[in-house]
Amino acid sequence: MTHQRYEGGCHCGDLRFAANVDLSKTVACNCSICKKRGLILAFTPLTEFTQTAGEGKAAEYLFNKHVIRHQFCPRCGVEAFAFGEMPDGTKMAAVNVRCLDGIDLDTVHPTPFDGASR
Repeated sequence: MTHQRYEGGCHCGDLRFAANVDLSKTVACNCSICKKRGLILAFTPLTEFTQTAGEGKAAEYLFNKHVIRHQFCPRCGVEAFAFGEMPDGTKMAAVNVRCLDGIDLDTVHPTPFDGASR
């Protein structure tokens, strides 16, 4: 599969985005926040991500090494995306696949990632 354009957002719709992601390369991280929130993530360069509603309205949560800027809706509490850097330093967006519109989650097969040990 290749990158495809998807739209999505939080539960209440205050935060919306569009992103080009490859759903054949999703990740299920076992770090404390991803595990508790049930996140399935797809990563894309920040140039392939656009926030289409709620710009500047997201609340941010940092923990551990403060390298991932988790963004969540202050109204409904859903984390639809996060920001950070890829290993090569490229700025990226991590999209919560569960927040994409019209996705059949039974077709998504995330690769486990051991974030708890990092």
